Amino acid sequence: MKKEHLPVYGPGPFYTGTIIIITVLCVIFHSHLPSGQIVSLPWLCRLCGSLLIIAGIALWVYAVILSKIDDGIVNNRLVTEGAYALVRNPIYSAFMLVCDGILLWLCNLWCILPALFYWLFMTVLMKATEEKWLQDLYGQAYIDYCQRVNRCWPWFPEKNHG
Repeated sequence: MKKEHLPVYGPGPFYTGTIIIITVLCVIFHSHLPSGQIVSLPWLCRLCGSLLIIAGIALWVYAVILSKIDDGIVNNRLVTEGAYALVRNPIYSAFMLVCDGILLWLCNLWCILPALFYWLFMTVLMKATEEKWLQDLYGQAYIDYCQRVNRCWPWFPEKNHG
């Protein structure tokens, strides 16, 4: 039996829970990794980290509160406007940006490495789950949307020419 709409939560709790746990572990243990300490320009790490945290919080608010994704799921509508015009997975991306910002704040190269894992983990997880579900549900409309909008990193939407 084919589902009529996506689950409200999908793989999100698994993804966000995993990256939050890894980030917390880095916060707890970063001082035990002195070989990775960034001693020059720690202010730059903290500035970039702060900007990522702010961007992640703003993206989450934009996606959850202003773009009303729950409404799109319940009404079986592909949401491509608002935050979803900037990135296909804005809620997961918001958590990734906040966790990446926290990792940068630690000023430790070893603790910045999980940021690469967060991106790879989201990519693999979304391809294996939600992207398949959405393509089955919305077909060519979803394929066209994927060609216009990044999966993980927010970016300005392409303007339609023509």
